[in-house]
Amino acid sequence: MTTRILPAVGDLDAARSVTTLLSQLPDAEPATPVGDSTQLIDTLARLAAEAFDELPEVVLVHERIGPVPALELIREVSLRFPAVGVVLITTDASQALFADAMDSGARGIVTLPLSYEELVNRIQAAAQWASGVRRHLSAGNEVFTGPGGTVVTVTGAKGGVGCTLVAVQLALAAQASGNTVALVDMDLQTGDIASYLDVQFRRSIVDLALVSEISPRVLSDAVFSHSTGLSLLLAPGEGERGEEVTDRSARQIVSALRSRYEIVVVDAGSQMNGANAAAVEMADVALLVTTPDVIAVRGAKRVVRMWDRLQVRKAEETLTLVNRYTRSTEIQPPLIQKITGTRMAAAAVPANFKELQGVVDAGRVHDLDAKSTVKQALWGLAGELGIVKAPAGENKGRTGKARNDRGSIGRPRGKRGDDTGRGRTTEGTR
Repeated sequence: MTTRILPAVGDLDAARSVTTLLSQLPDAEPATPVGDSTQLIDTLARLAAEAFDELPEVVLVHERIGPVPALELIREVSLRFPAVGVVLITTDASQALFADAMDSGARGIVTLPLSYEELVNRIQAAAQWASGVRRHLSAGNEVFTGPGGTVVTVTGAKGGVGCTLVAVQLALAAQASGNTVALVDMDLQTGDIASYLDVQFRRSIVDLALVSEISPRVLSDAVFSHSTGLSLLLAPGEGERGEEVTDRSARQIVSALRSRYEIVVVDAGSQMNGANAAAVEMADVALLVTTPDVIAVRGAKRVVRMWDRLQVRKAEETLTLVNRYTRSTEIQPPLIQKITGTRMAAAAVPANFKELQGVVDAGRVHDLDAKSTVKQALWGLAGELGIVKAPAGENKGRTGKARNDRGSIGRPRGKRGDDTGRGRTTEGTR
C-alpha cells in the first residue's frame, strides 16, 4: 500500500534534505513540502473537501515551522484531521519534548540529523495508525471529521458599537439557512450574548480551557443548546475567570468547534487579549464593526494597526462593517476605508433604535421582526460573507466556494508572532 506523505518544512535546506530522504522510501508518495502552518492547514482542508480519502496518511512537521509553533500546529491538525498521522522532526530528543509532542497528538518523533531507518519506522507506524483510524471512522464512530467549517470573528472598534448584535444576527441567519452553527462569546470579561438571548447557564468557555483534549462529548457538555437551534459557548459569569482562556486553549477550542459545526461565529469583543487574537488569526472572515463617528473610526484604525504590529492579521484581510449608518453623517464608508486600509462590507447597517429597543430590553434579540431594516441588512451581510446555504436548486457548496473565491475574504495570510498572547498589555481599543 502506498503511503502519502506531506512535509511541512519552512527552512529551505531542511526541506531539500527531507525531500531527498523521502524519495528513497519504499511505497511512499511524498508531496511537495509546504512552507508554513497556514499553507499546511489550507492544503489539508482542500484535500478533505475534495474527498476524505484524498488526505495524506502522514504529515511531517518540522520544529521550525511557523507562524504557529510546531506543537500547537500538531494539536490543530490532530483535532481537525484525526485520520492523519503526524510526525515531528526535531533536534530535541528529550523525554519532556516527547511527552509534549504525544500530548499534542503526534504519532512519533524523528530526530535531526535525519536517519533513514528512524524515518522509515516512524512513517510506517504513523501510516498504520492512520489506516486504523480511517477504518474506525468508516464505522460511524463519534469523532471529529472533515476539513471543518467557516469561522467568522466579529470585533468592535470600541465598546458599544454593536458587535454582539451583529454576531448574534449573523449566527441566526446562518442557522436559518440550514447550517449547524456555534456562537462563541469570546468577550471574556464583559460578554453579553447570554443576556441578549435570555439564557441562564452554568457552563462556559472556561470549562473547555481547562481540558487538555476536547472530545465531542466534552464539547457538547460545554455548549448551551438554544431554542433557536444555535449552540452557544458563553463567556464566564465571573469576568476575572476569562484570564484562564489562553491563546493556546483558544486555538484548541476554535479548532474543535470548527470540526463540529459548519459555521462558527465568534464575538471577540473590543478589548484584545491572547485568546481572541488567536481566534481572529484563525478566522476565515474577520469582521471589524464601527459606527460612523470620529471616536469609533479612530478606534477601528487603532485595532487594525495593532493587529498588523502583532502579525495577527493584515488590514486588507479585514472586512469593516459600518453600523448605525445614516446618509447625513459626514463620515461615509469610502472615508473609513481610506483611514483604516480595510475593505468595506457592501452594505451598511442603518441606525434604527426603535426597531431594536424592545427586543434588546427583553433580552430576546432573536425575536427581532423579519421586516426590521437592521435584521435585513445583517442577514444580507451573512449572504455576502457566504455563511448561508444556497436555496435548493442553486449551486451546491456555494458557502465553501464563497470563502475560497474571495481571496481577501478567505483564510488569513498574515503571520502572528509568538508574543500575541501578550496583546492584553498593548494599546487598548477604546
